[in-house]
Parts: sequence; structure tokens; C-alpha cells
Amino acid sequence: MKLSLYLDEDSQDTALVRALRSRGIEVMTATEAGMVHRDDEEQLAWATQQGRVLYTCNARDFYLLHRLFLTRGESHAGIIILPQQRYSVGEQMRAY
Repeated sequence: MKLSLYLDEDSQDTALVRALRSRGIEVMTATEAGMVHRDDEEQLAWATQQGRVLYTCNARDFYLLHRLFLTRGESHAGIIILPQQRYSVGEQMRAY
């Protein structure tokens, strides 16, 4: 199964997108999807509808959204939370 990622506004670093795509990972950014300035729940709902794992640096909000989805009995394709400011693109790539 091929990994499909959706990078929200906080995580769509150009170098990271290029590095992921060079490894054959299907990547869609919030800008490419026309989802810029949408709220976090809309971002997660869009990623879910597309079958994409959401990649974000916004730990607090997406942790709460994950819990909300579970409380409502809903599921999503997954959320990867990584504080971008702490890890270089190379370090983020090694996590895959």
C-alpha cells in the first residue's frame, strides 16, 4: 500500500515536499488542494475524504481533533505530528 500524505499549512515546507516525492510518497499540500486558511477540522475532514494521512506540526489542535473524532465514533486515515522546528528535512525523512 502506497503512503498518501496531506501536508497542512504549518508543514508544507518546499524542501520536505520535494524530499518526500523523491522517495515515491504521494504528497498533496494545503496550497495545492485549495485548503489554505481552512480550520483544522476541515483540514482533517478533507484528508480523511481523500484517504490521506495528515502531516502537521500542530500537535495541540490535532491531538484534540483526534480525540473528538474518536468520541464521535469517526475515524481518519491517520495523523503524523512532528514539530518541524525541531527536526531538519533529513531527520524528518529518516522517520519514514
